[in-house]
Amino acid sequence: MFASIKSVGKFSAAILVLSVLGGCAATQVALSKKDLDVQARTSTAVFVDAVAKEKRTVFLDVKSGVMEFDRRAFKTFVTEQFLANDNGYRLVDDPDQAQFTMVAYVLNLEKASPTAAESALHQGYLGGSIAAGAVAGSVIGNNNYYRGAAVGGLAGGAIELISGSLVKDVTFMLVCDVQIKERTKNGAIVRKDSKVDSKISDAGSSRQTVSEVSNQKEYRTRIVTTANKANLKLEEAENLMFKKTAYAMSGFF
Repeated sequence: MFASIKSVGKFSAAILVLSVLGGCAATQVALSKKDLDVQARTSTAVFVDAVAKEKRTVFLDVKSGVMEFDRRAFKTFVTEQFLANDNGYRLVDDPDQAQFTMVAYVLNLEKASPTAAESALHQGYLGGSIAAGAVAGSVIGNNNYYRGAAVGGLAGGAIELISGSLVKDVTFMLVCDVQIKERTKNGAIVRKDSKVDSKISDAGSSRQTVSEVSNQKEYRTRIVTTANKANLKLEEAENLMFKKTAYAMSGFF
């Protein structure tokens, strides 16, 4: 009987300790993450050639395979940033009349760990030829994000249940690959050689070499924008994430 009471006492003490620890952790997160923090980083700097004022025209094409991504709202933010561009660059509707063509492909807009965002940035430009899900999988796989999230979720869920707290440290990530094409000066020709590897069967693969000639130079980079706050919802962070990504895009010119 005494041993049983003693065991109950130990269990109660353990519950109390976990409750206190959980409450302290939740309070620390709530205080340290009470303000929205949005950061946009570029994998590689882009330096386009300076052109005459009348040639400072950009045709914008925004693409995405992410259902949660509001393409119309994003294009509005990019347009606003170009209107404020102090170098005089402006967006135009006709690609044939534009000196520059900028294609932005949004691959991800979702919850992520800080390490996944860092890996996405270091991975650099992949372009629209890579499916968003495949990119997300490679980013998450390289960092064991699912495994960490699962373990952390179980531990955090237990503490939250005991302490009665629902404070969570949430990060959203937007991954945007950007390709800029610039018309060459004085009729200069650009030659581009590409190698495409494809698997034809379990027994082997093939490689194709493609050579193209055009009058456009290409620049490629990736913008990774993160938003972090306690109990953050996507709708709360989306506009500022779009604005900072758009600012980075207009800053290439």
